[in-house]
Amino acid sequence: MQRTLKAPITARGIGLHSGNAVQITLHPAPVDHGIVFRRTDTTPASELAVSPEIVCETNLCTGLEKGGVRIQTVEHLMSALFGMGIDNVLVELDAPEVPIFDGSAAPFLYLIESAGVATQEKPKKIIKVMRTVEVKDGSKFARFKPDDKFSVTLEVDYNHPVIPRQKNRFEINGEFYRRGIARARTFCFQDDVEKMQQHGLALGGGLDNAIVIGDFSVINHEGLRFEDEFLRHKVLDCIGDLYMASHPIIGAYEARMTGHGLNNKLIRTLLANKLNWRFIEAPAESDILALSA
Repeated sequence: MQRTLKAPITARGIGLHSGNAVQITLHPAPVDHGIVFRRTDTTPASELAVSPEIVCETNLCTGLEKGGVRIQTVEHLMSALFGMGIDNVLVELDAPEVPIFDGSAAPFLYLIESAGVATQEKPKKIIKVMRTVEVKDGSKFARFKPDDKFSVTLEVDYNHPVIPRQKNRFEINGEFYRRGIARARTFCFQDDVEKMQQHGLALGGGLDNAIVIGDFSVINHEGLRFEDEFLRHKVLDCIGDLYMASHPIIGAYEARMTGHGLNNKLIRTLLANKLNWRFIEAPAESDILALSA
């Protein structure tokens, strides 16, 4: 069945790129409402309903734009909403960026669990992949293949001594998402941070909300949360980007060195042809998509 929150919940943090304070409130929403962002700092307040078509920024984050109003860095929250099986929610922000918190999706899971999850009276609509769809950018690619479960097979190769080439397949269900994906933090190279900040980006970035990689080691004193935390965070990002379809997807996702832009292109390509997919309803006992309430 569709799911929302039992009660509103509010938190405060900073925006990764702006460095400014942000207040976020997650509100319960009725069936078939979907995921909607509302900027309360505009006059009048502006609402952006999640869809692949309003993704406008894919360089350093996933950003949305509608009617000239933008919201940045939505991918970690979107990933957590998928992991908790949330179909309907109103996300209020008093700034143009979702707070970064610790650079993972775990703080968003904590907020959702603290608010409580409510089961609603209508079945989920799920996108089932019916035909293989692939998009490419040089040696990078992302594809969906038909399958009866949602899985992510991802390869990363940064040609860097701190990040070895890594490839793995993860079968994504709620419990594994919580345990094995949600805590993986975003990462960046130290040289890139300095360049970004010189151009007014990543102003809120630091060792408390990102893994910073030096020439030969991770700079963060606590080290990594997982041996393959870099790969797992990219999986976290992919899940958030794919949930921009506004419905969970059943299929085998495979990619090499993908990013926000390629993921968005894949979703648009998948949905552009009705022969590529169809809607199904989730069986009530399924844990493919969500944690138990």
